[in-house]
Amino acid sequence: MEVLAILIPVSLFLGGLGLAAFFWTLKSKQYEDPKGDAHRILSDDYDDKPRQ
Repeated sequence: MEVLAILIPVSLFLGGLGLAAFFWTLKSKQYEDPKGDAHRILSDDYDDKPRQ
């Protein structure tokens, strides 16, 4: 039972750390354009072939 006195605060701290990281990603607008990469990878605008 003494281990619960350690595990509960540690798990609450790690959960709060994860929640803070999630809010930081929201604030830095990392979820702004979720479909953009899917459309960009199919686009022919950029040529990945090496120049000769």
